[in-house]
Amino acid sequence: MRHSKNRALGGVRRVDTKYTQFVAKEEMFLLDFIMKSLAGVSKTKAKSILSYGGVLVEKEPVTKYNFLVKPVMIVEIIKHPGGNQRGFDYTPFFDIVYEDADVIVVNKAEEVLSMGVGHNSLNMKDLLDRYFVDSRQNCTAHVVHRLDARTTGLMMYAKSIEAQQLLTADWQKTIIDRRYVAVVEGEMDQNQGSVKSWLKDTDRFKIISSRTDNGGKWAWTDWRLLEKANGLSLIELHLHTGRKNQIRAHMSVIHHPILGDYKYGAKIEEAKRMCLHAYKLAFYQPYTHEPLHFETPFPAYFTQFFNVDSRTKCNAEG
Repeated sequence: MRHSKNRALGGVRRVDTKYTQFVAKEEMFLLDFIMKSLAGVSKTKAKSILSYGGVLVEKEPVTKYNFLVKPVMIVEIIKHPGGNQRGFDYTPFFDIVYEDADVIVVNKAEEVLSMGVGHNSLNMKDLLDRYFVDSRQNCTAHVVHRLDARTTGLMMYAKSIEAQQLLTADWQKTIIDRRYVAVVEGEMDQNQGSVKSWLKDTDRFKIISSRTDNGGKWAWTDWRLLEKANGLSLIELHLHTGRKNQIRAHMSVIHHPILGDYKYGAKIEEAKRMCLHAYKLAFYQPYTHEPLHFETPFPAYFTQFFNVDSRTKCNAEG
């Protein structure tokens, strides 16, 4: 059997942010300016670059899509993964939490896909492949599990097909623990509960939940109340199954949609993001079988609605 080299690669190498400078020649919205300046960049990628502070106008960061750029203004745009420039800043899109010879664990930002879908999609596989090239590693990223683009948090990728196969061959035995935190609309009446149903994908790109077999896949989600206030609830979620949009569909069916998840029935319009985050991940290393445990703080945007600190975890360990 091949043994893991057991080499955590030390501190992740950080590089200085590099920008490409443009001078505006006509008046237009900033989102349109980015798409025009970076030929071939999709609207989704342009929005992501903006959302994560990748654009400076007159040396000041701007994140509004409809910011009006006027002639002679200087606009600086972070060099994006589609180019060949070295020194790309990955921090707007992910942080490396752990890395060894076989796996890498990242904390994924919002609006980043788990893997590529179509041309020019902003996705973790392409970003990690670029990171491996920049850090002179002879490997590529292989998807082990997925998060929705709008869900942030912990993900792992394998560095070889062999490691991927070992991790996915018996997923239930590979995973020790995987938990999420979410802000949902409405104040929960109970302290905990479970949602069990069949989930079926539709051609409307939305998952339909049914208490009876609808031809979909069986799904089971446990939730636990952490805090509630101001018409919202902060909850921890544990998945017994891993279906597409499972948490989003299950929270919708019990009439507590995730804050900002308008696809699944959220009503509060002021939400800046969809409030679902994968905060805990534990699994066995594919070669050494060492248990690896990782955890992130709750996003500050989530905890601001409640009288808690993002570092406190709201008794989530209980």
